[in-house]
Amino acid sequence: MPSLLPSISPELARIAPGFRALSISVVSAPVCDVRVGEMALHDACQAVLNGQPQWAQDHLNAWGDVFKAFGAKPKRTPSSAEALRKRVLRDGTMAALDPVVDLYNAVSLRYAVPVGGENIAAYSGSPRLVFADGTETFDTLKEGVAAIESPEAGEVIWRDDTGVTCRRWNWRQGLRTRLSASAPSMWFILESLPAMPIDELHAAGKMLTDGLEKMMPDLRYETTLLGL
Repeated sequence: MPSLLPSISPELARIAPGFRALSISVVSAPVCDVRVGEMALHDACQAVLNGQPQWAQDHLNAWGDVFKAFGAKPKRTPSSAEALRKRVLRDGTMAALDPVVDLYNAVSLRYAVPVGGENIAAYSGSPRLVFADGTETFDTLKEGVAAIESPEAGEVIWRDDTGVTCRRWNWRQGLRTRLSASAPSMWFILESLPAMPIDELHAAGKMLTDGLEKMMPDLRYETTLLGL
């Protein structure tokens, strides 16, 4: 399978020393079991309600500090992992959306780790994590209507050759590269800071790839550890 090589700007070491991520590239296959993601999501919600993992709050707090370091307000725009956990703690559960989305949300909840899932077929060039200059474009929804906005200068973004794919590091994904189970090729990024043990990051990646293999047995994938 062709390798996807996302890049991380070395300048980010200034605000997130020790940042590590698992990049998982997937060539999809037909979904044979649509229940995998929903069942994983149910179990992950229960794990959150039971206070697991024990180091979750330390990791989420570390992400809050990183967000503050590039000018974001984590209480208003928290990391994706914190936003999911807050929703489960408030509602006690989370509704199923899509088999693949449910699965990677389950991984995020179970391991208190931001997880991005992207339709890589919609990309122009490779993903890269950089400081924004403020001129990039980001396609999103505002009050249910499609809209284009730009990140703030100095904000951390994921982007490709066309524009921003995720704002404020992992806060909000764009519409153009939104993932569903029908995507022919997928890319996942699991993002951790030193407060998350490295073996737990690998366990999170295995939960994702094991679930994908159960869901679509004929898929192919490749996992790469990235870091600063």
